[in-house]
Amino acid sequence: MQPQDRTRPVIAAPARVWMLVRQQPTALRRSTRELADALADAHGDRFAVWHTDELLFGVQGGRLVLRTLGGAELPAPDVVCVRQVAGPMRDDREVTLLRHLERMGSTLVNGVGAHLNSRNKIWQLQELALAGLPVPDTLSYATAPLEGVVHSLGTEGACVVKTVSGSKGTQVFLAPDARMLRAVAGSLQQDVPFLFQEHVAHSHGRTLRVIVVDGEPVDAVLHTSDDGGLTANIAKGGSAALCRGRYPRAEALAVDAARALGLDIAGVDLLFASEDTYTVCEVNAVPGWRPAMDAVVPAITACVNRRLAARAGGVGGNSMDGPVRALR
Repeated sequence: MQPQDRTRPVIAAPARVWMLVRQQPTALRRSTRELADALADAHGDRFAVWHTDELLFGVQGGRLVLRTLGGAELPAPDVVCVRQVAGPMRDDREVTLLRHLERMGSTLVNGVGAHLNSRNKIWQLQELALAGLPVPDTLSYATAPLEGVVHSLGTEGACVVKTVSGSKGTQVFLAPDARMLRAVAGSLQQDVPFLFQEHVAHSHGRTLRVIVVDGEPVDAVLHTSDDGGLTANIAKGGSAALCRGRYPRAEALAVDAARALGLDIAGVDLLFASEDTYTVCEVNAVPGWRPAMDAVVPAITACVNRRLAARAGGVGGNSMDGPVRALR
C-alpha cells in the first residue's frame, strides 16, 4: 500500500490507526504491504500509512504537536503499528519521532523501549541473559580499536562475526580460526561495532524463526542454507519450510525472549544447540514472514484491535472526537 497525496490539508475524520514505515522512496516489503492492506480493510479511512520523512513534530504554545510537510496539524493516532526496522534507527531521527508519538499519548506496537532493546544485538543479549535465557557466548566493545579487540579474544576455534545492528544476514561471516580473523580485521568497515560470537556448530546453516504476537507463538519457519554456508536467510539464498507446532520447546523459548525485550510483536531467531535444545540467536522487532504464514497478519490485526479496545476502556488514550485536520 502506498500513501496517498498528503500535501494538501482537508477536513476529515482523523486516522485512529497508523502504520509508520521508513522514509521514501524505500519500497514497502511484501509482508508490510500485506499487513497494511489488512489494517485498511479493518479500519477503512480511520487507517493511514505514514513515512517517517512526511512528518514534522515539536512544541508550539506549550503543547506537543504533529504537522505534515504541507502545514496541516495532525492529532496523535490512538495506535501506531511501527514497521520501521529497528536496527538503522537513530536517536536523533526515528527514535525521536517514536518518542514524540508516545508522549502525545499514542500506543505504539512495538513501543520505543522495546525497539531500543531490539535494535542493537548486544542490548538484546544483555536483556536475554538477565532473563535467564540461553544465548551464545559473545563479546563486543565500545571504542577499543578493532585490531586490538581481535588479538585479545583468545579463541582458536570458529567465531561468528557480525555487526551489532545488521539485518537479513548482511555483514555476518564465520571466521574458522583466530588467524583468519586477525588477517581480515583491518579490512572490516567500522561504522558500527562488531560482535564476536560462539559458533553453534549443530545449527550451522539452520535457523528457526518463530513469530510471537502478544505472548503467543503464531507461526514458525525453518530457514536452511542451500549452499552449506553459515547464514540461512532467504535474502542470502536460503530456503524455508513452515513448521508451526513442530518445535514446541523452541516456541516457548521464543515467547520468553519476546517478553524479555518487551515486544508485542517479534520474530525470534533460534539456533539448534542440539536437536531438542535451543539458544536465542537474535530477536527482530519488525519481522517479515513467508507468504504461506497466513496466521501472522490476523494475529497482528487482532493485537492492534486489542490496543484500541483497551484505550476505549479508559487505559490511556487521547480523544479523537471533533473535526480536525487530516490529509488525503
